[in-house]
Amino acid sequence: MDADSRHTEILKLLDTQDRVEVEDLATRFDVSLQTIRADLRDLSARNALSRVHGGAVRISSAANRVYADRRKINATGKRGMADIAADLIPENCSISLNIGTSTEQVARALAGHRGLTVLSNNINIINAMIGGQTKELILVGGTVRQSDGAIVGEDAVEFISRYKVDFAIIGASALDADGAVMDHDAREVSVARAILRNARTKVLVCDSSKFQLSAPVRICSVADLDVVITDQPVPTDFAKAATLSGTRILTVGQNESNEND
Repeated sequence: MDADSRHTEILKLLDTQDRVEVEDLATRFDVSLQTIRADLRDLSARNALSRVHGGAVRISSAANRVYADRRKINATGKRGMADIAADLIPENCSISLNIGTSTEQVARALAGHRGLTVLSNNINIINAMIGGQTKELILVGGTVRQSDGAIVGEDAVEFISRYKVDFAIIGASALDADGAVMDHDAREVSVARAILRNARTKVLVCDSSKFQLSAPVRICSVADLDVVITDQPVPTDFAKAATLSGTRILTVGQNESNEND
């Protein structure tokens, strides 16, 4: 049985039971424990299940579909932004990543980096990086939001405050031409602010569609960031605000830009 067939059968099992065990699956499919662990890692990276010690559990199918749909939006642009972010990050450093499909793509782009210490409130990121070349993976403690695997709330904020990392990489739900970076959930915003506060270099990864969206809670201003990575040229006012504050704008397919030139 090939890997795709095993993946299908594993998900069928999780339709009828809450948990599957690595040893049971290895026996069932007559493959090694290592092969099953790789299968579960691949399925977890697709957000099709959640890995736990010794096996995997199913996650809310409705919430999973919503988050999976968000992954598909501008997937090419997100991969391009992730490649730029990965080029910024050296090996043997520490990074924090918040919840989001763009930051999740950055995590995948960092798969070849050695010696990283990764702190995240995104269960999907930690699952995707298990088994890679990272030095240490740290999952933030707190309340799990079941719709997308985000860990939010004051416990998460306090947890993050114990660390000081080299790079913070965050996403956002909306951008304003005046330089505001925004999101919908005040609890999530509190975590994003804590991630930024406790980092030496602050990076926003956000595609250009976010300029067409609005959200009520301010995370920060472009002036609070060191680098903004996006997939298309940003509005002139946003570029001017970035230039005034010394914030770099990096755009997929272009050199570093001062877009108000």
